[in-house]
Amino acid sequence: MAQKTAARPASDDDDAPPAPPKPQVNLEDLSGVGETTADKLREAGFTDLMELAVASPGDVAEAAEIGTTLALKIINEARRAADVGSFELGTTLLERRKKLGRISTNAKSLDELLGGGIETQAITEFAGEFGTGKTQIAHQVAVNIQLPADQGGLGAETVYIDTESTFRPERIVDMAKAAGIPPEDALSHIHVARAFNSNHQMLLVTKAQELARERPIRLLIVDSLTAHFRSEYPGRGELAPRQQLLNKHLHELLKFADTYNAAIVVTNQVSARPDILFGDPTRPIGGNIVAHAATYRVYLRKSKPPKRIARLIDSPNLPEGEAVFALTTDGIRE
Repeated sequence: MAQKTAARPASDDDDAPPAPPKPQVNLEDLSGVGETTADKLREAGFTDLMELAVASPGDVAEAAEIGTTLALKIINEARRAADVGSFELGTTLLERRKKLGRISTNAKSLDELLGGGIETQAITEFAGEFGTGKTQIAHQVAVNIQLPADQGGLGAETVYIDTESTFRPERIVDMAKAAGIPPEDALSHIHVARAFNSNHQMLLVTKAQELARERPIRLLIVDSLTAHFRSEYPGRGELAPRQQLLNKHLHELLKFADTYNAAIVVTNQVSARPDILFGDPTRPIGGNIVAHAATYRVYLRKSKPPKRIARLIDSPNLPEGEAVFALTTDGIRE
């Protein structure tokens, strides 16, 4: 394998698709926003015009300690200023999609299965039993995104939300060396946070938004997505509140992806289905909530070591299919 050059800051990578502009707004200029309310909105993270425009009235009302009616008025003003809600031609959207970034997994067959790599402005879910390579893929793309665009990266940085204490800097070192990136540089471009419960996990997405205003964050990883929700809301009686919180969490991830032209990678656990007599008796956790929110769903299973099999089970534009890749000391390989 050819040695790859070390990563460069995103601002120096001319080939990487630029993130969409994040217009700043003087909140006091919006109707109904006084100085005190503006300060509270900024403290809650609403410094970006688009973030305010796509926020829910309940979230804004709670953050700024105002009534829901006033919050809705402020949101409508932000939408008008950001020109949110106008229709676009399909040809315009097609041209915009050509500018989406993609991150290589290092395995050509897996990249082809995903339409060229892990896509920005989308959620890609990797689900499977333990040992199928979910966390290894997450580590690999956290390294690869630092490469220039012509080498499968975006010249950017990663936020890694670790819910099960599975992040290993030693693996980043191995993968970075194999990619030709100085290990210290690779580690300094990955921002890791340990989530201790589901509320903390959701809060870290808000913190990631704050970080993305200062750093070129183009990848957000949640490893794993459902572990805390599953343990904190057990049983059918807790299913409704669990799914509501999980739905909110996923929509915050989608908003991050859209706002910062970022890729979202989530890993997911599986549960057994005793009613299945033939075939694989497991299914990803999260039900329809995760199924509808994830743009690309990849199911991983073990094969003869070091091989793993990835199956694309859902995508809005790609056919179902399978790819074989290997887990090696150097990372994900063909």
